[in-house]
Parts: sequence; C-alpha cells; structure tokens
Amino acid sequence: MRQEDNQSEKAQKGELLRLLGVAGTVGINLVASTFVGFAIGYWLIDGHIGTFPWFTIIFTLLGIVSGFRYLFRVARRAEREGQKWKS
Repeated sequence: MRQEDNQSEKAQKGELLRLLGVAGTVGINLVASTFVGFAIGYWLIDGHIGTFPWFTIIFTLLGIVSGFRYLFRVARRAEREGQKWKS
C-alpha cells in the first residue's frame, strides 16, 4: 500500500512539473513572438525601406497574434488531456 502511495505522489509531482513547464513556455513564447514581430518590422523592413512606423506596427501585431494562437493551442491541448483524465 505504501509503495502505491509513493508512486502516486511521484506521478502527481511529475504532472505538476510538466504543467509548470508548459506555462513557462507559453509566457516565453508570447514575449518572444512579439519581439520577433517587432524586430522584423522595425529593423528588417522599416529600416531599409524607410516606412516607419507602418511595418513595425503590422509585424508587432502579427507577433502578438501568433503568440496568442500558440496560447490557445496549448489551452485546447490541456483541455483535451483533462477530459481524457476524467473519463
């Protein structure tokens, strides 16, 4: 009985660490995708063409959208896994 409890605790700790890792990844991805969008718009396009701020705004918004798209994808995956555990 004690061994089963120990395995259950290890499984719960492993699941918690996995979820913390996923949450950290989502936060990093939101910041990184926004920064990459800004960098593409500001340095690569507006810097060479001279159309500041238009492409900076457009690509920053695209970066934000891609970050939230990843967030929703991870949330959907977590929801499906949660339903799988309940059944």
